[in-house]
Amino acid sequence: MTPHFTNQINALVLIIGSIWAFLQPDFGSWTVFIPAGFGVVLLACTPGVKAENKVIAHIAVLLTLVVFLMLMVPFIKGLSEGDIMSALRIAIMMATCILAMVAFIKSFRDARRRREG
Repeated sequence: MTPHFTNQINALVLIIGSIWAFLQPDFGSWTVFIPAGFGVVLLACTPGVKAENKVIAHIAVLLTLVVFLMLMVPFIKGLSEGDIMSALRIAIMMATCILAMVAFIKSFRDARRRREG
């Protein structure tokens, strides 16, 4: 999978996950839209990632890592409180973050090999 495609999928999953959390009957805080904000920014980075802009790709990786780390707290909270739907929703968002980071790292390594070889 290409980095721009996985970035786009990750951004959409973050946005959809936030909307999904908002639509839950036990909606408690507007902080559920934080991943959506990151998703919008990541979506805006997609053309730059597709054009292999090194700076934009590194920004997208950094934002993806920040979102992944940020999602760990509500994921653990959902598991400890027995809120399986919340934990599942967050686990899906975390999984797409990992997939995007793997795709980015693989593309960075491939680009380095092309430059050196």
